[in-house]
Amino acid sequence: MVSVPAHGHVNPGLAVIAELVARGHRVSYVNDPSFRETVESTGAAFVPYPTRLPLADDPDGWPQDPVAIQDVFLDDALSMWPVLLEVFEEDRPDLVLCDIAGFAGRALGERLGVPVVQLSPAFVGWEGVEEEMAEVFEAIRNGPGGPEHHRRFADWLAEAGAAQRDVEAFKGRPERAIALIPRALQPNADRVDERRVSFVGPCFGDRAHQGEWRRPAGAGKVLLVSLGSAFTHRPAFYRACVQAFGGLPGWHTVLQVGRHTDLAELGEVPDGVEVHRWVPQLSVLSQADAFVTHAGMGGSSEGLFHAVPMIAVPQAADQFANADALVGLGVARRLDTGEATAEALRAALLELVGDPAVADRLRELSAAGRAEGGTTRAADLIEAELTR
Repeated sequence: MVSVPAHGHVNPGLAVIAELVARGHRVSYVNDPSFRETVESTGAAFVPYPTRLPLADDPDGWPQDPVAIQDVFLDDALSMWPVLLEVFEEDRPDLVLCDIAGFAGRALGERLGVPVVQLSPAFVGWEGVEEEMAEVFEAIRNGPGGPEHHRRFADWLAEAGAAQRDVEAFKGRPERAIALIPRALQPNADRVDERRVSFVGPCFGDRAHQGEWRRPAGAGKVLLVSLGSAFTHRPAFYRACVQAFGGLPGWHTVLQVGRHTDLAELGEVPDGVEVHRWVPQLSVLSQADAFVTHAGMGGSSEGLFHAVPMIAVPQAADQFANADALVGLGVARRLDTGEATAEALRAALLELVGDPAVADRLRELSAAGRAEGGTTRAADLIEAELTR
């Protein structure tokens, strides 16, 4: 398994890795040393590489320019590549799993002539995506620095011995992919080639090592507020949440603020709000009545799985599209950060939990997502590739 050091890329597939280990497969997992403990919790053998990506300690280290972002991921693949050659050319794998950003993993599998399966923690490409998102593709292809990025990537693919030399196809069109998301969150799902892509829904395993959250005695309805692991320096937003929900009769709020916010910036916190740097999110969601989320794919999928209405406050990347998808499914309200006042947050919460149609829709979507098979089906599909 080849991935990159970002919780949104690693966490969705951990249960699949643990299931493969439990079935008797020897799994080696390549990532930055900061993820060693997380990876080793699955039983996989950890293989370190020196990442070139900005880590969680530096969420502002990401460039804004789309070509520069692509350069960061290419530089990371080039940093990983010699590690893969040293470790695996002699200890040849039978199959390579790779994250959507694990370009070096795909290149290794193609060089060695073994099956490659992408584990996608986000939505996948569909027929016509390049035409419909032509402006984005054009900016990356021909914007400032674009031709040089394309040349560097193509030169590396040739040197690496990859079978697929078309850069855009290599990045965005895997030969085989398992999407670890509910099909309901996939844009234009009817135009995804399901001969290549299988949707299995979110994959959960035993997360006992993360701890357990317990509802306090006397707590009425429970609200979880979390902006994930990266974009968490949002003290003004957290203060708005405290104001919105702290005095709301019948509600108990669990507020996760991450590592970047000074707790003193929150001001006075009432008894009905508990503040944490980190919480075991699945444990809380299994008992929650509502969820204020940044709408990362992981959190969005977990909210649907547990049939929890959501207020989506997107921060970056695919979160804006995910927020709109949740709204379109009839289970969420979207508030951009500047709109997320205490009044707007409270109104959105009361509207969502007071609408029986939202609860009905969540039950349908939760059932559909669970029926997609999750961890067991993902492992079955991977094993099927081994026997081809």
